[in-house]
Amino acid sequence: MTARAGFNPDESPLARLATRGGRAGGPFLDASEAIAGERLRADFTRGQLMPGITQRWDSQPRQARGSKGSRDLSDSAIDARKRVDAAIAAVGPELSGVLLDVCCFLKGLEIVERERQWPARSAKLLLKAGLGVLARHYGIKPERANDRPVIRRWGTADYRPTIGGGTE
Repeated sequence: MTARAGFNPDESPLARLATRGGRAGGPFLDASEAIAGERLRADFTRGQLMPGITQRWDSQPRQARGSKGSRDLSDSAIDARKRVDAAIAAVGPELSGVLLDVCCFLKGLEIVERERQWPARSAKLLLKAGLGVLARHYGIKPERANDRPVIRRWGTADYRPTIGGGTE
């Protein structure tokens, strides 16, 4: 996974799972699963869904109880929240909790297992299953070693571009 501005791959549990070897010799998470998890995390962050734990120093009064607080959010934050809601709905209630804990709240797998009183290594398997469903929801195709790269373009299936810029 490549680093980008504002993103530290060392703090992500997914980055470690995407580089750490699994039983078959390759990484435990394939690239599509890791990308899907980081995309969920990016939308979670853009949507300002992380609870605040510090004191507010601005002079603005807090929102009244029961209000959504969407007046203070930008359109991009509202859109990000909608994308998070759609992703969580697509994954379902069985797998969404572990995805939110690991991808968004950056909890380690051992902490998730302890908090939910799950058996050892169960969070790892449920995380992989949830990330697979999430990648399918986002339309991210898994990469295989023998697959050729897919060229994405606009056009119909029988469309063929001309080479050399000339007309036929």
